[in-house]
Amino acid sequence: MNRPMIEIPAPPFVWLASQSPRRQALLEQIGLRFALLLAGPEEDAEALEAVRVGESPTQYVERVVLAKADAARARLAARALPAAPILVADTTVAIGGTILGKPVDDDDARRMLRLLSGRGHRVLTALAVVRGARVTHRVQVSQVRFARLSDSDVDAYVASGEPRGKAGGYAIQGRAAAFVRRIEGSHSGIMGLPLHETATLLRPELLAMRHLETPSEPPSATPASPAPDDAR
Repeated sequence: MNRPMIEIPAPPFVWLASQSPRRQALLEQIGLRFALLLAGPEEDAEALEAVRVGESPTQYVERVVLAKADAARARLAARALPAAPILVADTTVAIGGTILGKPVDDDDARRMLRLLSGRGHRVLTALAVVRGARVTHRVQVSQVRFARLSDSDVDAYVASGEPRGKAGGYAIQGRAAAFVRRIEGSHSGIMGLPLHETATLLRPELLAMRHLETPSEPPSATPASPAPDDAR
């Protein structure tokens, strides 16, 4: 099977195993250079995100992100791509112990938005960084409270198409920002990539990239000896 050519930046860089444009924009925001390492058609990426009976939201995102990390590592090796850290993320929304993943259709999106209406919920984003055989990971949790939504609010938002493919059926960086009364936590985490935690996990790479971007200073000139009249 012929694969599209991947534009690989010069080191240092990281592989991003996500097709989310929001995560890509957030990485660019903090100056991380990356190339995409996306699942091929032979991979059943959606199956990794299926909820198992009895899983808590935290257990769910941790399991999914570690499964995605294993799949991304195997993908890198199978494609014989250059070694670099791999960043993987997974986001879910939860009310209590109920997990709200990506809506399967518009009716499911309406159901989720009605559940969120006038209530608080959690947004959990799990991150994993793969460096060879080693995986480091963490979970960031934010609290969000929605205003009460009318049926017309819900219908108009679903009609916009924005809930599709979004955990919990909404995107805080889009029209749903008007629904949010309060946030406690990470705005970027709610978007799908908490930047503080990402920068912490990828600190060596981020520092190396910033070092390359810093122009070297010309050598300072040796100050001339003061003339006798300048002596103090």
